[in-house]
Amino acid sequence: MKIDRAFVTNLPDPKDAVAIVRAIISMAQNLDLKIIAEGVETENQVTFLHALGCQTGQGYLFSKPVSAEDFVNLLTSSRKIFLAAEGA
Repeated sequence: MKIDRAFVTNLPDPKDAVAIVRAIISMAQNLDLKIIAEGVETENQVTFLHALGCQTGQGYLFSKPVSAEDFVNLLTSSRKIFLAAEGA
């Protein structure tokens, strides 16, 4: 289940976006669905989303849009694409 960038952009504010993101993550977990947050641009967003249980994200923090060929290179590079807290 994807969390739209509209809800991720200003995390951890405003309160209504936080409530919606929490609800989406809770629903996805209850349905045993994988969760991906779109539009992740800051480490603060990564930390906040990870604390709520979102393990995967996409956005400019990880990479700008790339061609298919560059995507393969990105996947094989040492750069992490997944939201991962230290020790996780």
